[in-house]
Amino acid sequence: MQSERVIARLRVFEAVCRERRLPVTVQRRAILEAVLRRDDHPTADDIFEGVQDSIPQLSRTTVYRVLDTLVELGFVRRIHETGTARFDGNVAHHHHLICAKCGKIIDLDDPALDQLTLTSPEPQGFRIDDYSIHFSGTCPECRKQEA
Repeated sequence: MQSERVIARLRVFEAVCRERRLPVTVQRRAILEAVLRRDDHPTADDIFEGVQDSIPQLSRTTVYRVLDTLVELGFVRRIHETGTARFDGNVAHHHHLICAKCGKIIDLDDPALDQLTLTSPEPQGFRIDDYSIHFSGTCPECRKQEA
């Protein structure tokens, strides 16, 4: 994510925290910034490793708790499409391409997918609030290795 956009999102985060009387800690800010600066849909362990140098006393447990808070606040999305929870700083509605070989997740914005409708508004009594479609296949790097 571009630096200006990251800075803007961090300012909004700080305002929301103040509004909810939630402390804006160094850990929360650093973890959110780490997620926002990546587009590879990192795991909690990836985030931990990414901020460990700047905050050496940070624990993995703190990273997991902060990520949970960021998800609750709506600043980060949790993606469960690969078996291991991954995190996405792009909270706008979008879909994903997932490599079945290396596990890479790539954002997919496709207006046609956003227009899908179900024949039943509440299938099997389930109220749908949001949806994300993922396509499984092989990324370009893995395809090159196959050749």
